[in-house]
Amino acid sequence: MAHILIAEDERDIRELIQFTLMFAGHQITQAANGAEALELAPKVKPDLIMMDVRMPKMTGYEACAEMKKLDALKNTPVIFLSAKGQDEEVQTGMDVGAAAYILKPFSPDELTRQISDILKSNGLS
Repeated sequence: MAHILIAEDERDIRELIQFTLMFAGHQITQAANGAEALELAPKVKPDLIMMDVRMPKMTGYEACAEMKKLDALKNTPVIFLSAKGQDEEVQTGMDVGAAAYILKPFSPDELTRQISDILKSNGLS
C-alpha cells in the first residue's frame, strides 16, 4: 500500500489516524507540526501527506505551500484535516495545493475511503 505522512499536533488524533491507516495496510510516518512535516517529507518521500490546518511552528497551509515548491514533493497529494469547514478555509487549502479537505470529526471508514480514492486518482493504489 501507500506510505503516508501524517502531520497533526494532537497526539491522540495522530495516533487514531495512524491506527486507522495502518489497519488499512498503509505505512505511516508521523510529524507533530508543520515544520517537522516539511523537514521529514523530502527524506521519507511519502505517497500522500495528511496535515492538520492549525499546528504550532508552521500551519498546514504554510507547510503545504513550501512542499509544493520542492520538485520531490510538488506532485504529492496533500489532504487537510480541520474542524474549520468555512468556505474560505477550504478555499485557502485548495489554493496552496491540497487535493482534498476533510472535516473533523470523521469516521475511520470515511477517512480510509477518501484516502483510497485520492491514491487511485493519482495512480498510487
